[in-house]
Amino acid sequence: MIATNNIINSNKSLSVFYTESGYKPLPCIKDRDGIHPYYGFHKTILPMDKVIMVGFGLALLTKNNECLYMYDEMSAPAYANYMSVVQAEELAAADPNHDWRIHLIAPLSELHYQRQGKQNWILYEKGEGFA
Repeated sequence: MIATNNIINSNKSLSVFYTESGYKPLPCIKDRDGIHPYYGFHKTILPMDKVIMVGFGLALLTKNNECLYMYDEMSAPAYANYMSVVQAEELAAADPNHDWRIHLIAPLSELHYQRQGKQNWILYEKGEGFA
């Protein structure tokens, strides 16, 4: 949705939208498609059909930096207690004027998403994980 902070500052309608929403949108990461790397860059949006979990590591849903949901393999060994992105979206849609984020932290991958509108969870940061 938004690629740089300059766009927010230069587009008054977007500035008003984000001022009224109650949080600061973070710029999305432009990433290459792993299957078709020559198609250029695209912004990464978390699919609604995913679950908020990692096989080994930590997965979080936060609202204004307060943890509402946490998954790790020790707290939910039966793999039955995980939340889907759809469920997170339902919570966020009911209270949208906050900074909603999903964090997926694994040994070789770290992905952080921010909700920026209806069903629009934008990748704003990624890393190499904790291993």
